Amino acid sequence: MSRFLNPAKIGLLALIELYTKKTVPTDSIVDVLSFITSHIIDSDAQASFSTPKGRWKRAETTVSLVISIADFEKVLAPHTAASGMPGRSLWYVFLDRLWKIDSLDSLHEFFDHCSALLAKTRDELRHDAEMGIPAPAPEVILLSRNSPFGAFVRRSQLEFTRLRFHDAFELWKDFVKYRQVTATYYRKKTPSFQRLSFDNVLLTGENDWGSGVEAIASVTYGDMLRDDPTSTLPVSTDDIEKLLEFQIEQMQKYGNRVPLEIQHQFHDLLNDSFMIPSLSHYLSYLDAWRAGDYSTSFDYLHRYFDYTMQNRDRSFYQYALMNLAVLQADFGCYKEAISAMLETVSTARENRDMTCLNFALNWLFHFGRAHPEITKELESNSMLGTGKESLAFLRSRAKETGMWTLWSSTLMSEAKMSLSNGESVATAIEHLVRSSQILVERNMKNMVGSQLSINIALWDRLGIAYLSVATCEIFIRCHARNSIFDDELKVTSRQASMLTLKGKYDEALEILEGMDANSLRAWKPSQYWHKFRGIIKLRRDLHRNNLDGAELLLSQLLQSKNDDLEPDLAFVVDSLHIECLVRRGNLDQAFLKVEKMISELRDENRDIALRVRLLLLKAELLDKCGRPQKGFTIAVRAANVAWRARLIPYLWPSIGAIANILTSLGEFEPAIQLLNAILPRTFECENAIMTAKLYSYLGDANMGMAGKMPPKSIKRREFMTKALEAIEKAFNHYSSIEDIDKQCEMMAKKATIMKVSGDNVLANDYAAAYLAIRRDAERMTI
Repeated sequence: MSRFLNPAKIGLLALIELYTKKTVPTDSIVDVLSFITSHIIDSDAQASFSTPKGRWKRAETTVSLVISIADFEKVLAPHTAASGMPGRSLWYVFLDRLWKIDSLDSLHEFFDHCSALLAKTRDELRHDAEMGIPAPAPEVILLSRNSPFGAFVRRSQLEFTRLRFHDAFELWKDFVKYRQVTATYYRKKTPSFQRLSFDNVLLTGENDWGSGVEAIASVTYGDMLRDDPTSTLPVSTDDIEKLLEFQIEQMQKYGNRVPLEIQHQFHDLLNDSFMIPSLSHYLSYLDAWRAGDYSTSFDYLHRYFDYTMQNRDRSFYQYALMNLAVLQADFGCYKEAISAMLETVSTARENRDMTCLNFALNWLFHFGRAHPEITKELESNSMLGTGKESLAFLRSRAKETGMWTLWSSTLMSEAKMSLSNGESVATAIEHLVRSSQILVERNMKNMVGSQLSINIALWDRLGIAYLSVATCEIFIRCHARNSIFDDELKVTSRQASMLTLKGKYDEALEILEGMDANSLRAWKPSQYWHKFRGIIKLRRDLHRNNLDGAELLLSQLLQSKNDDLEPDLAFVVDSLHIECLVRRGNLDQAFLKVEKMISELRDENRDIALRVRLLLLKAELLDKCGRPQKGFTIAVRAANVAWRARLIPYLWPSIGAIANILTSLGEFEPAIQLLNAILPRTFECENAIMTAKLYSYLGDANMGMAGKMPPKSIKRREFMTKALEAIEKAFNHYSSIEDIDKQCEMMAKKATIMKVSGDNVLANDYAAAYLAIRRDAERMTI
């Protein structure tokens, strides 16, 4: 196997030669030059990133060109040649040039002639002038020696001169096989073409050797000319290494696995190569890791570093440890991951590898935020310091060493920590703006997803849902193609979550179903995707009162909640579990679960928004138990924390809970004032459940005020009308999310109001509607 050359590169050289001879017509130059350039320049500038599939287009075209000449035909067949016989296509002229290389000697002459394609140096021009050789005419196309085409021609010529005779002969046989599929077409266009025209030596000696020429051809070429499927493919070491590097880069950059069709083609090339680069073990490690195969990925990781460190010193040892730590963490071996990463820190310090050291410290910080119960003792017993100190150190070191990615991610982490701790929103926005400036100045497109994810969370916390939706849409349309798939998955999941809050379950599931299937072949994204779909279906089943289906989904989600789900997603599952217990009437178990979650969050110092949400759940459970007054202190505390942290989606429910408690105490007028003040702002949150609940509270408060008014008075009827309007709006919002129990509750309240007001006809209608909703719900669950 040649180190650089293969038959496809000989074809590219022939095409460059046709270009310099002005055989390519003017209107076809762009297509031909683009084709050549895409295969000789190691750049993704030509790749189409409009779809995830387009990211692998470069690998597909490289493999396709190496194994078949058909790619040349696709480009050249539609164009007519500018010189030669009139009406001949560029494809025919190209084949004519290839078939004129009719022996190993002709192949040597072909590469010797490559020098004529290059512009001569000053010394060569001076030498030609002394010898009386005229300079090339101005209209002759010559390639600059340092141009991409010139560099490719020079390297090809150099690599051919380095080949041993055996390797040169193997290249010639590969070229014959590569070209042989075009023999039928070329024979139709060229009457002089004969059976042995592929090798001029055999053709010339046919008269002398007679029937013996078949035996000579068989010894020389074997079964190659009969399309033997076991024969090797014409691939070079350079092709293998470039494909390996490209696949690893794509997997690391976007977090995807290699598409199956490319994987099969590459394995065929790799199997036909007698030398397998050690980098292939790292590719196998990445693929097994993404596939969720722990034992195989562990084996390939050790194999790769065993091979690569044989000829290197301990300076690369820290990267093996770093990869091992990330692998262990992904498969739930958290203590082993911490040990490996701490050893990475020590080794990186010994070797003065600041890049590795900063990455390891950054990883330890984020791991500590995700798993505080694991790193609690570590932070108190080590010199790593608290989270803020670690971030400040990383930010200063990243700025000093010019590590722009780390600098930007550290600023984003500081913004996220500021929001999580309930600190100043202005400070968080300042960090995000500084991070955004770095991303724009350094054109770091792959980090825009992380930046916008925090922006989405910020707008969501401020209760401006339409800005969150707009930011999600901007990311999906403009930046998803340049970001890792994890960012795209999480933003799409956030979109689906927002649609779920509006009751648009089918739309939410549809956008999740529309994600790239190949990207979802990776293990962790696939798990996240399936579990998020399960959460949407669980919420829909709870609202539709399909408790048996909901409990089945819950049992599946709760089994791996602690291992695979992120903290925010695990909290959602726990919240839905509590809701399921409440709908089943198991208030004691629900209350115990809430108390347990509150104590865990207090010990782990988790996101303040989660703690406020648990306080609201506790107050709501007390209301369900008929003891709403006991939740007054809890609701006030939740409102206080939500106001200080500017958690607007939790501030309005907190005030609504206070208003509900005031209603239970008979303080209807203050409750109405509170609810009328906050209800217009709740629409900005676009949360149908919250809005419906507040309207329900408003209806109860108005009904309480009506009870204080004299019988049959105008004021009494006015408050009852207001109560009916509020209950109607609550019913409409509950209907939008298909909450059967709440629809029935609102319909029962409407029937009661009508009965109290003396309108028995409407009261009976509402009672009939109540029964109809129940029947429809039972029919849906069967």
